[in-house]
Amino acid sequence: MDPLVTSELSKCDDGIPFRPKLHHVHSTWAKTFLSRPDLYFQPESLAEIEKIVKLAHRCHRRITTTGCGHSPSSMTCTSSWLVNLDKYNRIISLDESTGIVVMQAGIRLYQLCDELAKHGLAMPNLGSINQQSIAGAISTGTHGSTLRHGIMSEDVLSLRITTADGITRFCSPDEDPELFRAAVLSLGALGIITEVTFRAVPEFTLKWQQVIDADSEMLGSWDKDLWTRAEFVRVWWYPYTRRAVVWSAEQTGEPPADPPRSYYGGALGYYVYHNLLHVAQYVPRILPWIEWFVFGMEFGFTNGSKTQAIQPSRQALLMNCLYSQYVNEWAIPLHKGPEALRRLSSWLNQLPPTDPGYVPHNIPFSAEDLWVHAPVEVRVSDNSSATPNSRPYLDPTVEDGPTLYLNATLYRPYYRDPPCHERYYEAFEWLMRELGGRPHWAKNFETTGGDLEKMYGDKIQQWRKVRESVDPDGIFVGPWHRRNVLGNGNTLSHEEIDAGSTKMPNTAVNFRGAIPTGNDVSNEV
Repeated sequence: MDPLVTSELSKCDDGIPFRPKLHHVHSTWAKTFLSRPDLYFQPESLAEIEKIVKLAHRCHRRITTTGCGHSPSSMTCTSSWLVNLDKYNRIISLDESTGIVVMQAGIRLYQLCDELAKHGLAMPNLGSINQQSIAGAISTGTHGSTLRHGIMSEDVLSLRITTADGITRFCSPDEDPELFRAAVLSLGALGIITEVTFRAVPEFTLKWQQVIDADSEMLGSWDKDLWTRAEFVRVWWYPYTRRAVVWSAEQTGEPPADPPRSYYGGALGYYVYHNLLHVAQYVPRILPWIEWFVFGMEFGFTNGSKTQAIQPSRQALLMNCLYSQYVNEWAIPLHKGPEALRRLSSWLNQLPPTDPGYVPHNIPFSAEDLWVHAPVEVRVSDNSSATPNSRPYLDPTVEDGPTLYLNATLYRPYYRDPPCHERYYEAFEWLMRELGGRPHWAKNFETTGGDLEKMYGDKIQQWRKVRESVDPDGIFVGPWHRRNVLGNGNTLSHEEIDAGSTKMPNTAVNFRGAIPTGNDVSNEV
């Protein structure tokens, strides 16, 4: 360890363990970014967490917190100190009559769901995966797909967060609401969330069905019953075949019934698709055929093909993310969805005005020789009923109505970047901004911090004010935060800056950070 850390540690005679790991390599789940933190911690008690924070302050270090690393961005990368709470993951208390659960913040969602099920409880809503920690899920605005629920943090009743002074603070919508609104979607920049109080619901089973049909059928039902036909609804849109899978689920008392299995739906289909995507890296114009073949084999080549099952909610709401990927998801007003999809279709397919699906797309970038992956994931939420004291300052959803999320996924077969990446996302983000959108914080967006500041207005200023009050020296701040949410102010004394991150050819970005001292960049770790 660094001599300064060893020296400061020798002054501590508190009996609290300090158990860093050296030579740890951190990467995102998708292997899009990797970093080599100076020290890696997995604390097992609140006292350990507070000690790590206090020592970081005295040793001029930055702290980053990570869970499963599912965000494909550089948000969790650091060359300084990295804290993982996988060993701080117990249920502290659970009241079966009220559904109120108090938990240590490192618990993964799959662990939480399993523990809740033992007591006849469930999470009201889930996103597409359950690998995240509860702290990571709420800190980035994770959501599911239902108009009867908002983002996941709507069910958080209170938090405890250890801030830069090593003190753990309690906050809720009623007690220190400003800190709560900033911390409940904190982006890891306020401190280490250590405890979450959450409202669960009685365990429930979902009867779901998915139907593949022409996308014109989906768009035609948009303003009728598409999003209200069941409690949970999501759509996968296939731009080249111009089809869509509509998945809907409603609560039921019927006994479980597993989804049907086919010879293609398991490992065979997984590896066939992966290798076809790999071939398309070199011959991208075959991607429309791949879309037709792969998803025809999975869902059916005939419009109207249907699949059904009955599963516990903790299983039914999940999906397999398959391979390494870039994800670029934006929140726009729900009523603008048909316009967004039609314009994107006209652009990607370069439709002539004579085509029945044609609309002027006005996207100022060429789609010639551009071939992209499918599907575009289409989901919804409604956080508009959140009380002012509980709504996060950095909530990307629409404030006065339902929200639509469009997620443009690009796979990275065998961890290699697709050739269409930059131009597709440049055009996609241009369209989303024109439609009044905001990006999902945990995804791969390139929109600048200046644009984000305009999107959030006073809300981002309020978030910054709270953040500065609990971390004035920037112990929890890195390049991602400076680029996206902190503006062009002076570098903070403990803030980590980019010190020459490098992109390995067509693969991952090797993050390299440093903490400036005075006018020099020292403490390169």
